Amino acid sequence: MRPFHASALALPQELAGLRRAVREHVGGPCDDLQLCVSELVGNVVLHVGEGTPVTLAVTRTAQGRTRLEVGDPDPRLWPVLRRALDGDEGGRGLAVVDAVAARWGVRPAPAGKTVWAELHHP
Repeated sequence: MRPFHASALALPQELAGLRRAVREHVGGPCDDLQLCVSELVGNVVLHVGEGTPVTLAVTRTAQGRTRLEVGDPDPRLWPVLRRALDGDEGGRGLAVVDAVAARWGVRPAPAGKTVWAELHHP
């Protein structure tokens, strides 16, 4: 798989287009990857702010996993895995990523941070 890179604004109406672009790049079904795109970019919308510029990259690791990276310019707000209670209306996004990804994490980037997730081949 050749690398995929995109830049966008973190807006709710952009999520469908980003998911579609990733699916077209992969060339077939990639539900877990598209789900992670929605959750990670959605976290930027919710916690950093609508209209925040984001970068999105999909690459292949040396171990054969598909790696998704979502970068944003805020170095302070790192995502934290929470366990939502039954009555909570939110707080499950990273739990979903944690459930479908082989592993995930956050790293500082020159202009903010990058949240990444590695999935078995879609």
